[in-house]
Amino acid sequence: MTKIIGLTGGIGSGKTTIAKYFNSLGLPVYIADDEARKIMQTPKVIGAIKETFGETLFEGTILKRDKLAEIVFKAPGKLKELNAIVHPAVKQHFKEWLMEHKKFPIIIYEAAILFESGNYKDFDLIITVTAPLESRIQRVIERDKITREQVLERINSQWTDEQRVSKSDYVIENIDVEMAKRKTDEILKILKIKQNEC
Repeated sequence: MTKIIGLTGGIGSGKTTIAKYFNSLGLPVYIADDEARKIMQTPKVIGAIKETFGETLFEGTILKRDKLAEIVFKAPGKLKELNAIVHPAVKQHFKEWLMEHKKFPIIIYEAAILFESGNYKDFDLIITVTAPLESRIQRVIERDKITREQVLERINSQWTDEQRVSKSDYVIENIDVEMAKRKTDEILKILKIKQNEC
């Protein structure tokens, strides 16, 4: 039976780098944030976002993602409303994706808010990627071209590393990418042994 491994970490922790590394080792990887972006462009979700947040967030049918981010990361209530629209659609999409990959013994599901959404209960094991706060802030500023204040708003809307680690089976410290990859190799070896014992 397929083991579903949840992979998470705060914004800027480098969890997507680790997800892509797992993929390079032959494991199917579902990157929830990427899929959510695509799903947010479907007519049903666009309709629900317009209804909840108003037409001004759209230029024609194109969602102004930066404007939406500005709203939801300043108000936890608004973030909840957005998640209530997007998460069920992502969950359904993942179910369909899983059916296509069920021949694989291990698959990885990567998501930033695995714990906050309650999705972690659906997985066999959880891996959390951590990184020093300053490294995370710098990575996100460079990647998303946003201010330090905006990065901190996003970080504060998520669980802390301590909270995530306390509920995780494995932790990958991403201070040095090569060391993080070695830790990933170790974890994968353990997962494969466990899977063979099943």
